Amino acid sequence: MEYGPDRLLTFPAFALAILLCAAGLAAAPQPLSFYVSPEGSDLFTGTTARNNPRRTDGPFATVEHARDTIRALKRSRGAPPDRPINVYLRGGTYWLLQPFILTPEDSGTARGPISYLAYPGETPILSAGRPVRGWRKVTFNGREVWAAKLPQLMNADEGFHEMWVNGNRRPLARWPHQGFFRVAQVPDLAKDTRQDAGQTRFVFDGQDLKSLPDIAEADVVVMSLWAESHLPVKSLEEQQHTIEFTRPTMYKMTPGDCYFIEGAAEMLDEPGEWWFDRKAGTIYYIPQKDDGMIGSQFVIPWHEQIVRLEGRPRRGEFVEHVNFAGITFANSGYDYPLRPTPGREALAARSGFGQAAVGVPGAVWGVGVRECAFDDCTVAHAGNYGIELAEGCQGNTISHCVLFDLGAGGIKLGEQRIRAADAQQTRGNEISDCTVANCGNTYPSAVGIWLGQTGENRISHNDIHGLWYTGISVGWTWGYGDSIARGNTFELNHVHHIGTPADGVDPILSDMGAIYTLGIETGTVIRNNLFHDIAGLRYGGWGIYFDEGSSNILAENNIVYRTTHGGLHQHYGANNTVRNNIFAFGRDAQIQRSRVEDHLSFTFEQNIVYWDRGSLLAGNWSKLNVAFDHNTYWHVGGERFAFGGRSWDQWHAEDMDRHSQIADPLFVNPEHDDFHLRPGSTQRLGGFVPFTPLPVGPRSRAMENAAP
Repeated sequence: MEYGPDRLLTFPAFALAILLCAAGLAAAPQPLSFYVSPEGSDLFTGTTARNNPRRTDGPFATVEHARDTIRALKRSRGAPPDRPINVYLRGGTYWLLQPFILTPEDSGTARGPISYLAYPGETPILSAGRPVRGWRKVTFNGREVWAAKLPQLMNADEGFHEMWVNGNRRPLARWPHQGFFRVAQVPDLAKDTRQDAGQTRFVFDGQDLKSLPDIAEADVVVMSLWAESHLPVKSLEEQQHTIEFTRPTMYKMTPGDCYFIEGAAEMLDEPGEWWFDRKAGTIYYIPQKDDGMIGSQFVIPWHEQIVRLEGRPRRGEFVEHVNFAGITFANSGYDYPLRPTPGREALAARSGFGQAAVGVPGAVWGVGVRECAFDDCTVAHAGNYGIELAEGCQGNTISHCVLFDLGAGGIKLGEQRIRAADAQQTRGNEISDCTVANCGNTYPSAVGIWLGQTGENRISHNDIHGLWYTGISVGWTWGYGDSIARGNTFELNHVHHIGTPADGVDPILSDMGAIYTLGIETGTVIRNNLFHDIAGLRYGGWGIYFDEGSSNILAENNIVYRTTHGGLHQHYGANNTVRNNIFAFGRDAQIQRSRVEDHLSFTFEQNIVYWDRGSLLAGNWSKLNVAFDHNTYWHVGGERFAFGGRSWDQWHAEDMDRHSQIADPLFVNPEHDDFHLRPGSTQRLGGFVPFTPLPVGPRSRAMENAAP
């Protein structure tokens, strides 16, 4: 038998199909497709991407109707279809009447996932906001502004904190218009004031603040230590330069703390600012020169969340095998309750969250979510965290997503509490190739990627920048208590401009890191990351920060540079290993250990430490209980330096760095962030194993597919 070229090409595929069938692995079934369009109708079949010429059939109008159609299809068959179902969303904005909710009945299967996809080449937006229309010119506070009457808000007593004009965030009327004022004095601050004891008043400088008729409608946001406080104004005494609040700050204030004030009508005096009259339901806006009453799009948040994946992990019921790809989620809002409202009284008694703005929910939120994916999605122009997967979320992937212009942080994974039941624990998820940027606009203490009580997750190839606080935070146990935040991997991430969101911007908070850990995290690995430009206000601009009992963590092959307070800080913890990293250009110090304990704090080996100012070591080195060896140290210019108050010989005498060197490692161009080693430098290193810095941050699809 002879075969021509065409038969030679088709025969292997035919043979493979026979083999697959024989093995019980039939070819994947063809997907069932539905379409949704802002131009469609929920009376249509949804089986075509465009309306027919007579507009008698075409795509659905709402994503909710597509979901309900799939529910009905599954019920009619008595089981999920054993084939993929794709819901293609055409470009345009879908103004959601309520959050888009998926429950266990909306699940797909491993063989037949259900996917909500952007139609090729188009950008669908699921919006939790409402467009503002009907603008008119009015005189307000003696100046010409625009005004629009809003329909009744869901929480009119609280109002909202965001408005976007043509996709750009516009600030609520505030003083100062840019930047921050500084607290001048804190009358109730004493030498023995506890760190967690807040105050209810401070003294302001000069003419920073002034009394206003509606000053009681204003709120002050004060940054103290590592958190912000949201403070309703009780009174302002202009002569005494004193402002008082209805509740205390989260932590003790200190002179020099940053703050701003917002929300009083008289503060509306700058183009781009707006103010909302809750009683009248009217928004006032001073337009910028390119704004148009008709041609511009004005959007305010209407719902707290955009998508809710509502599994029931306590009952063993999950949202499974549901995917989102190419979708933009936008315009949700979260307002910290400044005044008592039903159901939120407990929050209203406080002024904020203790750390990481942890109580702010995700705009896209889920519990009991398994084997689901968010790919190539965008979460933007929202007032809360971007994506949150909380209780009982396992085996999910968030990849190639962009999260920016958010009121809080980027992604939250896990919970603050430890769940005993396996089904309720969150673990085994992946966050990769994502960009998190320009966050913390309303809650500056929010972090880029937050992991609470959750383990065995992989966080890789992400770019996190432009935040006021920490880039990556993992763990939620203070000290040596129980923790399930174990076995997490953080690799090939690019975390930069943290604390200082951009070059030349001063920090406003303290006590942060490019990566920040808490508690016992056995099996957690931090490797091959690039961390730089980390800045704290008074203290705590660190690269790798092992806080409060951080233990059994490995940090290796990372490059950390340009930090205000050091490349590495361990507050206290046990048996961490810091190996084969490059730490460079710490401003005040390079390495810090704050608490001496009776066990081994950490091992520091095969690292290069390179600096041009500040000390080598900071903190408490009265007792060592550390292991330093095979390192290379170099102070630019060859100047002498001390090891925690000890000379090089004294340091050796305490069995530290017996095989280490003081030598220039011969970086190619460290002043311009090139830490490659010159040829022949290896013999000068105390034990450092040269590694070629790998590409960090998001990969292109081609790079990802080529990766081993």
